[in-house]
Amino acid sequence: MRHAVIMAGGSGTRLWPLSRSRRPKQLLRLFDGSSLLRLARERLRNLFDAENIWVATSEQYLDSVATALPNLPRQNLIGEPMGRDTANAVGLAAHLLHRRDPDATMAVFTADHLIEPQDVFDDAIRNGLEAAEANPEALVTFGVTPTEPHTGYGYVQVGQQVGGAYRVESFREKPDLETAREYVSSGSYLWNSGMFAWKLKAILAELERCLPTNHETLRDLVAEWEFVSGTPQAAEKFGGLDKISIDFGVMEKARQVLTVKMDCKWLDLGSWTSIAETRDPDENGNVSVAPKTMIVDGRNNILVSEDDHLLVTLGVDDLIVVHAGDITLVCRREDAQRVKDLVEMARQQHGEPFA
Repeated sequence: MRHAVIMAGGSGTRLWPLSRSRRPKQLLRLFDGSSLLRLARERLRNLFDAENIWVATSEQYLDSVATALPNLPRQNLIGEPMGRDTANAVGLAAHLLHRRDPDATMAVFTADHLIEPQDVFDDAIRNGLEAAEANPEALVTFGVTPTEPHTGYGYVQVGQQVGGAYRVESFREKPDLETAREYVSSGSYLWNSGMFAWKLKAILAELERCLPTNHETLRDLVAEWEFVSGTPQAAEKFGGLDKISIDFGVMEKARQVLTVKMDCKWLDLGSWTSIAETRDPDENGNVSVAPKTMIVDGRNNILVSEDDHLLVTLGVDDLIVVHAGDITLVCRREDAQRVKDLVEMARQQHGEPFA
């Protein structure tokens, strides 16, 4: 049987101050009243039954996720005791899923992407699932056809075709601009989307080979999950895992990796500038991600709010303004990636509610 796991545990620090430790970015209602998590779940509607869709998130978000996705079975919500990066999130989900359906095919998605059109996404995912089932020892990635030399994405080098997929020759980390241009012009590289498909036996075998200590700890933790989930014992075991991403920890070391091309619009919504790309700008390049705004004599500004608070700018250019109730952020667009540095400063100077 085919199962989907949506990774929804990230804190989204670059979307501060709307995204905070108590209400992460995947729950923000910035998309016509919908959250990224709800959009991620709706994106899977043609591919997986509701009882086969899982969400891996933080323990502290379980109730919020259950409220956001009322049609998913509560037992399909996986609460991580703390964040230990994606290799452990995938490992925990894989071990739990193995208990229910050992011969399953597992697909992994994230809750912070915007992907269009739907039919292209559906076709690519079906191709990836079929590739995983036809090559049961392989790990399958989904690579997005690049539209520009983006320096904020990782890349996958494409090799020989294998059925509806291609062999992965290498993974490349976020490049400088000149290298990114070379990648795109060569036609041999795709953006690494962070979405995957594999047989459960394949990913568990690679986790055991590449991260044996983590694999053993997760296996033992899941064996008693009903009794220890949400307890200090689970937090102690999970907190002792080596913190590492699925890319570094497994994918770059795996013995057989394939990729399926996805030729679509794909945005990794990790910053206010990327959120702005989901809206059409006005004639002066201004973007409003808010119900009520006034931008007078200004260019290339981004204004953000979830509520009916009126945001007004006068005679300013290239700013990001985010209203979040008890916090208002104002910064230059060029500093969008630095927003994450403010989170710990806010915590230290003003307390946990502001982080």
